[in-house]
Amino acid sequence: MKRGISIELADRVRSLPPYLFAEIDRLKQESLKSGTDLIDLSIGDPDLPTPQHVINELHTASMRPANHRYPSYVGMLSFRKAVSDWYQRRFKVTLDPNSEVLTLIGSKEGIGHIPLAFLNPGDVALVPSPGYPVYAVGTKFAGGEVYEMPLKAKNDYLPDFNIIPQFILRRAKLMFLNYPNNPTSAVATRDFYENAIDFALSHNLIICHDAAYSEIYFDNKKPLSFLEIKGSKSVGIEFHSLSKTINMTGWRIGFAVGNSDILAGLGKIKTNIDSGVFQAVQEAGIAALKTSDDRLNEIRLKYQKRRDVLYAGLIEIGLKPLKPQATFYLWTSIPKGMTSMEFTKLLLNETGVLTTPGSGFGAVGEGFIRFALTVGLDRLKEAVARIKKVKWQR
Repeated sequence: MKRGISIELADRVRSLPPYLFAEIDRLKQESLKSGTDLIDLSIGDPDLPTPQHVINELHTASMRPANHRYPSYVGMLSFRKAVSDWYQRRFKVTLDPNSEVLTLIGSKEGIGHIPLAFLNPGDVALVPSPGYPVYAVGTKFAGGEVYEMPLKAKNDYLPDFNIIPQFILRRAKLMFLNYPNNPTSAVATRDFYENAIDFALSHNLIICHDAAYSEIYFDNKKPLSFLEIKGSKSVGIEFHSLSKTINMTGWRIGFAVGNSDILAGLGKIKTNIDSGVFQAVQEAGIAALKTSDDRLNEIRLKYQKRRDVLYAGLIEIGLKPLKPQATFYLWTSIPKGMTSMEFTKLLLNETGVLTTPGSGFGAVGEGFIRFALTVGLDRLKEAVARIKKVKWQR
């Protein structure tokens, strides 16, 4: 007779919905097992290669014995200095690399951990809906409560602070913002950031701005950094990543910048949970942050061509995508009478095209799906041709 202990998950884990992208991966694997010629437009994992000069630097740095020891918890000063130099070049924002820059194991890690530093059980985090699922997951892990701020077309996919109830604001400690926005691709204005800062000051809120997509922009319209706005450092920090900008998703390196006290709180969590980023990867990150504008423009142009092909194709089919100014996503309303998961499965089963259901990004995402521009032009054209054949009420 086989003996064993009774395994029970903690309540914080049992209460979580299935992680969106884990569920998408399950659907993907099932489809591949059945022999489907899959066109994966679901997860935002760039197919473009990491630039060769970054790979070369990793190779060189990995040969240095000193880099094989434990790294600094907060990151090598040389990497943090490279981040501050990049912010000065790109946004004209001055940062102290000693206290206003913190190295992360990808921005996801920092976003997931920051609620642990500032939320007590029962405190509230204001989270955009639709939004990156980790904002809500990190809040729940910390024992906090999530209040979803709806992002709707009538407000240009910006949250309306005026509709947040006072009883919520009395318990709110954190507010997550994300522009350019995943999944809608919306871009924030200077006026919006100024209003957000005033709102945070009025209600003693920490702003956590996720700017992972600031460098994937189109038509030469450069998005703002939250830190460009006067008063931003008094209320918040900004998360950034080399994953999307330099096609380094698997390398796991990012950073948070801004208010030194907020970063110190996040850093205290990190020193107790992780041991920092492999130093050779940080040295490669320095090379990545020095990537020429010409090389970055080549990347942006490829995504812009993809955007134009998929946008035109979806319009011709009869869908209604939002034309992105930035990010590599198209946020698209779906036919009435179907849920976003039902439509996602319909496309997958009948065409082999995998998208992401909007419901996975929060309640307000229902009725939409997200396409990622992470395959080449030929495959995007093939995806459009396949979807054209699907029968639904248009």
